[in-house]
Amino acid sequence: MFTLIMLPQNATQATISPDYAEGQLWQYHTRPGEEDSCVLINQIEEDPVLGRIFHISVLNVQISNPLAPEGVSTELPHFPVAEDTLQRSLTQLLGVRETHPDYLNGYEVWREAFDEGKAGIFSVDVAEIVNIVEQSINQQH
Repeated sequence: MFTLIMLPQNATQATISPDYAEGQLWQYHTRPGEEDSCVLINQIEEDPVLGRIFHISVLNVQISNPLAPEGVSTELPHFPVAEDTLQRSLTQLLGVRETHPDYLNGYEVWREAFDEGKAGIFSVDVAEIVNIVEQSINQQH
């Protein structure tokens, strides 16, 4: 037997947010077959409208990419994501390491477009971002 507790419509659930930090390496809810894939938080910045923006790399993925050696990309160096993305996706802190050496290239391109109002951030799960990127790469080629 269980008890159902109804909350008033204006009640909000408290969300406990981990203390995310630059350099953290996390496991996440991966796509099937990519269980060794992980997320690296490279940079965290505050935006007055969007709140905290996390610039992440996704490592050890298997992205079908006709332009990559052997047709597969294993790293996605830069994605700007919302905190909600991390809260829904990350599962376990693995440790701390240096930021991804290639994330700054993507960050600089994104920053310029963002400042011009031509770019945003991802708010979907990390595994969905990987799917979107893979589809985009393969539609272009």
